[in-house]
Amino acid sequence: MRFVVPFPAGGGVDLVIRAAAQELSSKWSTPVIVENRVGAGGTVGTEAVFRAAPDGYTLLATVNQTITTAPYLFKSLQYDPSKFTPITLMVQSDNFVLAHPAVPANSLRELVDLVKKQPKKWNYGSFGRGSQPQLLFEYLNSKEGLDLLHIPYNGISPLLIAMIAGEVSFTTGSAGVAGEFLRTGKLKALAIAGKKRSPQFPDVPTTEEAGFGYLQSSIWYAVFAPPDTPAEIVDKVGGDLRAILRRPDFIEHQIASKGLEAVASTPAELATVVEKEAASIKAMIDAAAVLAE
Repeated sequence: MRFVVPFPAGGGVDLVIRAAAQELSSKWSTPVIVENRVGAGGTVGTEAVFRAAPDGYTLLATVNQTITTAPYLFKSLQYDPSKFTPITLMVQSDNFVLAHPAVPANSLRELVDLVKKQPKKWNYGSFGRGSQPQLLFEYLNSKEGLDLLHIPYNGISPLLIAMIAGEVSFTTGSAGVAGEFLRTGKLKALAIAGKKRSPQFPDVPTTEEAGFGYLQSSIWYAVFAPPDTPAEIVDKVGGDLRAILRRPDFIEHQIASKGLEAVASTPAELATVVEKEAASIKAMIDAAAVLAE
């Protein structure tokens, strides 16, 4: 059995599923491997699982980008995300709206007022076309009549380096990505783009509390099976995987330590999350005027 991760080794979803795969190997007394099949923003590996036999031996461990965002970014996408068989949403983490400490704004409202008073001066960074920072800030631009300039970087690491250096004023990132920089004062959080405050940074208000409830942005890791995978396979894999994800020791060492929140959803709950997020992502992409390639 193998989990295909459509991103390079060492990333967030890769680390979580590798830890879970080890636990499943022990439980099932059979090898469970993780294969990194990268390319085209995660769509290469995702397509490979879409075309795999629905026998439970090839599963997809991915982030929301390949399921809810990719359909609006690629005209020739070779898979239909709605036809994947959902198994479980493993973990999630809402994104913070981040600013460089030198920016004279300490809330979303102050950000909006600042940019309106000093148009064309302020910018935000993203980690590529259609990435979460671009979608959030272009949506903010369209809703509030702002003109924040977009500066794309080739990945999250170069973006964070640029943020800390003061090359860009704003971006977004999860606690797993930005937590250490927030704790050391190298970045500051203006809000968290979710429905509840972060237990790690409880003083940071939500976008809804700040009066910008339309700004919602999170990253999640989920497991899917190929289309038409039998229910008994979904029940077996999903049940055993959820049991691991809910164990206090696994949460402490493999999830919470990475700034993530354990979810361990049912297939139906994952399907609902995908449906709702796809609709909101489409609205954000339309507002950002990001054209499909």
